[in-house]
Amino acid sequence: MMPSAPTTSSIPTLSAVTSRAGIPQARRVVVKVGSSSISGANSAQLPMLVDALAAVHGRGTQIVLVSSGAIATGLPYLKLDGRPGDLATKQAAAAVGQNVLIFRYQESLDRFRIVAGQVLLTAGDLENPDTRRNARRAMERLLELRILPIVNENDTVATEEIKFGDNDELAARVARLIDADLLLLLSDVDALYTKPPWLEGSQRIDEVAFDDELADVEFGGIGAAGVGTGGARTKVAAAKIAAAAGTPVLLAATAQVNEALGGRAIGTWFEAGRPERAAG
Repeated sequence: MMPSAPTTSSIPTLSAVTSRAGIPQARRVVVKVGSSSISGANSAQLPMLVDALAAVHGRGTQIVLVSSGAIATGLPYLKLDGRPGDLATKQAAAAVGQNVLIFRYQESLDRFRIVAGQVLLTAGDLENPDTRRNARRAMERLLELRILPIVNENDTVATEEIKFGDNDELAARVARLIDADLLLLLSDVDALYTKPPWLEGSQRIDEVAFDDELADVEFGGIGAAGVGTGGARTKVAAAKIAAAAGTPVLLAATAQVNEALGGRAIGTWFEAGRPERAAG
C-alpha cells in the first residue's frame, strides 16, 4: 500500500526513526552520494546504488537522491583531465554533465519502471521564503506521484556567492525542507573516524550524540582528490544541520548502501535533536 501523503506543514517534526534498526520503517529518506562514488573508476557503483534505491522505493518508502557528479561527468566531454578552477568552465562542465548524469540514472531506473524527476537548486532558492515554499510543494507532489527526485545544485547558474559549498549541505537542507526521517550520507569512507582512517591509531566512531561537538576529532578529507569537494568536516556539518531539524543521519560507504538502508549496524549514526526552526 502506498503511504499516505505527508503533511505540508512548514514546522519540522522529530523523526520516528531513532536508531539504525528503525531505518526499514522510515517513510521518507534522503540519500546523498558524492562525485567520487559514481564517476571514474567507481562509475560501476551507480547501477548498484539504483538497485538499492529501487528496493526501498518498492517497499513504499519515499526516496530523494541528492547526487553530485555533474561536473565530474562533464569533464571528459570537454576534454579536460581535472576539475577546472574557473567558474565559467565549471558551469560548462555542469551543463554537459548534468544531462549525461540524469540520463544514466534514468537508464538504470528503467529496469524497475521508476521515473526520475530532476530538481536543480541554488542556495538562494532555499533562503527565499517564496521559492522555498515552491521547492517544497514541487518535491511533495513528485513524491506523492511516486517519482524519484534527483537533486543537484544548479551549478550552471550558481555563482560563488550563492553556492551551497558542497552537496552535503544541500542534502541536509533538502532533508529539512521535506521533513525526512533519515539522511543517508554516502562516501568513499565507511564511517567517521577520530582522525583520517589511513593514519595510525584512527578509530571508527559508532555514534554521535546530538550535543557532541566532536572536539577531539582530527578532520581530514573524504573522497578522491580532484573530483569531489566534500570531506569529513563537511559531512559532520551537514549532519548537524539535519539533526538540529529532527532528522537523524547515517554516514556510510556507498558500497554499503544496501546494508545501510536495511538497518544494519554500520557507519556512524548521528542522533537527532528536537527541531528548533522551520524547515529549509
